[in-house]
Amino acid sequence: MIWNLGSINIDKFYEVPHLPAAGETLAAVSYGFGLGGKGANMSVAAARGAARVSHIGAVGPEGAWTIERLLEYGVDTPHIAQLDVPTGHANIVIEQGGENNIVLFQGANIELSEAIIGAALTEASPRDFLLMQNETNGQEYAATTAQALGLRVVYAAAPFEAAAIEQLLGRIDLLVLNEVEATQLETATGQRVDALGIPDVVVTLGAKGCRWLSNTGEKRFDAYPAEAVDTTGAGDTFTGYLVAGLDRGMNMDAAIDLALKAGALMVARRGTADVIPDLKEIQDHFGS
Repeated sequence: MIWNLGSINIDKFYEVPHLPAAGETLAAVSYGFGLGGKGANMSVAAARGAARVSHIGAVGPEGAWTIERLLEYGVDTPHIAQLDVPTGHANIVIEQGGENNIVLFQGANIELSEAIIGAALTEASPRDFLLMQNETNGQEYAATTAQALGLRVVYAAAPFEAAAIEQLLGRIDLLVLNEVEATQLETATGQRVDALGIPDVVVTLGAKGCRWLSNTGEKRFDAYPAEAVDTTGAGDTFTGYLVAGLDRGMNMDAAIDLALKAGALMVARRGTADVIPDLKEIQDHFGS
């Protein structure tokens, strides 16, 4: 079982000829909206990876449809609070090559109480997973509670903030971050990421695959070929599938391989949570 303390956003997408420069006004070629937020993306990915996942989060009055959408995608939703503050949202600008920039409004995602988080985790069992990202409040409380209950803590270090990771050192079992974030963390701490006392660290490398660092050494994995049209949500898809694989009893090698396959399909699609591939699509595309 995966308990995901994560953000829920309403994503708004604007396709543009190129990413705008400072002071530039640029007409969008197309517009769309859908379910997003790193937390929601990872919950959907984990559910589509055949894991049972319960989302811990919050939305505002206009965000009730996001809860319904998560439920449709197989995510348990009893621990999503409806608060009297706006739902988080993200304005996502995507250029034709698939690169993007994002303006994020946190809203209800940072209004979670310890009571909401604690009520969810009291239902967890030892060896369950607690998955978190840096888009909600309550991370230290959740990690401390999860550790006391015997859960395995996975932290996806985005949006990156070195202090948020340092605050959780000693409580993280698996850290997932990208190459730039890994460099920033090493600069901030003065230590290599594999010297921080975290049992497993996965560093994603985009089109170059990923690195897995553990107390047994380092192993590299190549990415699967893909024609990227939109990289939004690809890292979240990777992480959700990685934790789903581990929760289903896969070893790290197999879980990483599954996550890379999911990421390769995801970058070929436009959108976020609504277009994350399911396990059957991955099996059909790559073979069982």
